[in-house]
Formats: sequence, C-alpha cells, structure tokens
Amino acid sequence: MACMNEDGQWIVLMGLLVAVGMFFLALIINQSALVGQTTAEGVLEFSKNDIRDLREAVFDYVNASTTLAPGQCADIQKDIVAISLERKNAVVSFSAGDPQHVSGRWLHPVKIHYNNGVTVYNETVYY
Repeated sequence: MACMNEDGQWIVLMGLLVAVGMFFLALIINQSALVGQTTAEGVLEFSKNDIRDLREAVFDYVNASTTLAPGQCADIQKDIVAISLERKNAVVSFSAGDPQHVSGRWLHPVKIHYNNGVTVYNETVYY
C-alpha cells in the first residue's frame, strides 16, 4: 500500500475543478444575458421615437391647417389619433389653438398628450 500510484487522483481532482469552474462561468454568463435582456426591454419600452414621430405629424397638421377646410382638419386629426392607437397602442390627443403673438411672431399653442400605458407625455408648445 505504501507504493500506490496516486496520479489518477490528481486527474480526477483537476477534472472536478474544471467542472466547477465551467459551472461558475455558465452561471455568470446566464446572469449577464438576463441583465442585458431587461436593459434592452427598458430601452424598448421608452417610446422617445414614437413621441418624436407624433410631434412631427402634429406640426405638419398645424402647418396644413391654415390651407385646409375645417372638415378636412377634423378628418386628419381623427386619422392621427386612430393610427397612433392602431400602430403604437398609444392614446393620443392634441389640439392647436388660434395664433397668438409671442416674442414678435404669431404662433399656434399646441397641446399634445401621449399615453401608451408605460410612458405618459404632456406638452404645450408654441409652433
């Protein structure tokens, strides 16, 4: 018994250490994937680009409202609201008031409301 060959024990011990190390690395990689996924979901839920698109459509509506008939303006406003609800699942309302004299220019007060269940955005801007 004193002359036993112990090389096999070292091989088994090193195999065990490698297996534990691989398990630990797999656990870390799994957690980093989850953190990356929740971060990406947070970015996707914030609808900055949707709000920018809505503002652009509303400002185009305000520019066109001076040349269109009142019935056409109402139809365009209904279309913007319906499209944002259908495509973006967002409740949108907006109104453009009569031009007011602001800092030497005539500007329309535009009120915009956007709500998609996660993000609520309200703005009053003179355009």
